[in-house]
Amino acid sequence: MLTTRTTRYQLSLELGLVVALRRSGVSRKPLAQSGCEKEMCGDVEKMVGSPGYYAGFLLPVLLLQVSTWYSTVSGFSVKGPVEPIVVLLGADATLPCQLSPEQSATHMHIRWHRAQLSPAVLVYQNGQEQSGEQMLEYRGRTELVRDSISKGGVALLIQHVRASDHGQYWCHFKDGHSSQEAVVELHVIGLGSVPRVHMMGPEDGGIRVLCSAEGWFPKPRVQWSDMMGVKLQSLTESHTQDEDGLFHVEASLVVTDSSLGNVTCSIQNPLSGQEKVSAIFLPEPFFPRMSPWKAALVGTVPVLVLLLTGISYIGWREHEAKEREVKKRKKESQERDQMENEKELALKAKENLKEELEQRKALYRLVWKKALLYPDWRKEQFQPATVTVNQEIFHQNNSDPERKENFKEETHDLSLRDKQGDCNLITLNQQDFTSGKHYWEVDVKDADEWTLGIYENPTDSRELSKDLKNKKFRVLEKKGCEYRALTYYLQNISLQECLLIKKCPQKIVIFLDYEDNDISFYDMTEGTHIFSFTQASFSGSLYPYFNLKPMKLSL
Repeated sequence: MLTTRTTRYQLSLELGLVVALRRSGVSRKPLAQSGCEKEMCGDVEKMVGSPGYYAGFLLPVLLLQVSTWYSTVSGFSVKGPVEPIVVLLGADATLPCQLSPEQSATHMHIRWHRAQLSPAVLVYQNGQEQSGEQMLEYRGRTELVRDSISKGGVALLIQHVRASDHGQYWCHFKDGHSSQEAVVELHVIGLGSVPRVHMMGPEDGGIRVLCSAEGWFPKPRVQWSDMMGVKLQSLTESHTQDEDGLFHVEASLVVTDSSLGNVTCSIQNPLSGQEKVSAIFLPEPFFPRMSPWKAALVGTVPVLVLLLTGISYIGWREHEAKEREVKKRKKESQERDQMENEKELALKAKENLKEELEQRKALYRLVWKKALLYPDWRKEQFQPATVTVNQEIFHQNNSDPERKENFKEETHDLSLRDKQGDCNLITLNQQDFTSGKHYWEVDVKDADEWTLGIYENPTDSRELSKDLKNKKFRVLEKKGCEYRALTYYLQNISLQECLLIKKCPQKIVIFLDYEDNDISFYDMTEGTHIFSFTQASFSGSLYPYFNLKPMKLSL
């Protein structure tokens, strides 16, 4: 299809050339060499016979054919924003471009350039940005925004916009032999300094006043006006650019009317319309007076100077008083606005702080949960509980004679039962647990059966009951090679979870966090986490528990 369209397009061009050559008197031989059909050539020759045909009709037809063929072959067009993109100096600018109709541009060659194709502002090819043809002034400051590239939408991001970035940009899309581009206008706005206005001296029967400012872009407009707002024409005006492309402006004015009082200089940005204004007070005595008796005034010059100084001082004082009153009112208005803005900012800051605090809490909980997987680290956050394990009873239930002999050496001088007589092999050598973070270790060796954990004394019971059936247990239980976690209360199991433990633990550490309602068991030999009761809710006193029988057999 593309070959056919190209042939027709070439044929149309050849016909147009033939007509042009015939009109200029060139031989018909090129027509025969072009390969066009006789009938079409004959029709062209007939059309040439009509006066003014080439100038009035054939050229627009040829241009229309070329435009139609090019649009059909390319298969897409590129659209940019209708209005210019306006950005403040030093900010970031985003210049968008869109394929029409929507289609993926990930495989296309995309080029952003200024007046010429190369070197370019940014080149995107083979799925990534290429820096080989990039202009030096844009390196490190440009990026292709590809969030919508699958739908044909891309944007050029220019960071820290400079004055030199002002102007037109072209986004050029190329797919195979087809290419299209669109233009995007970027307007850079630089608001410079407040104008400085001062008197230069007498000139042409008046006072010369100079207004200057710098740091503006593009070239600003300068306007003088009097106290009533009537515009005054500048005498001279000059604009110069520094190495960054920013404009320095100077404008002068000769004021001959001594009744004007104040003269205002306004510097305005032509794109945004923003302006900065300064005014100067011109005392009437400062204006030169023409006198035929200049020689006679030589002796009175000092007196006149003192008089003018006094008058100027009085005028200056009156002007300063008015300025202070204006500034006072303006300051009060600004303070009211500032207070309202500060209130709004405080509310926003409070909301942001609250949101950030919640995020940090969530992050802290996540980090805390990860850190809890390491028992050695967790020990630093918990207090060691003073507990004693009755090794003598544990030794009597162990069938290994050699280990039994070793346990005798470690056995403390303890009774076979604790003070409560409840078959609990672990004794708490301090007050019960009612708050805080505590941990203790139990060496279970290779016992075939054991129950290890805590039990809770009810809140309304001031003394510890010897009957463990009335207590609430949260324990790990081993029976042979099977392990399970139990929550046991009044001979009812509210939680029972079988645990898969590949290697039998030799030493177990229990961590108790009363405020967080958490009980965790770790294998100290392997340094691994076994199980945690995270849904527990403590309301009474807690005690450690250890027995060499399963839970059902011990009650």
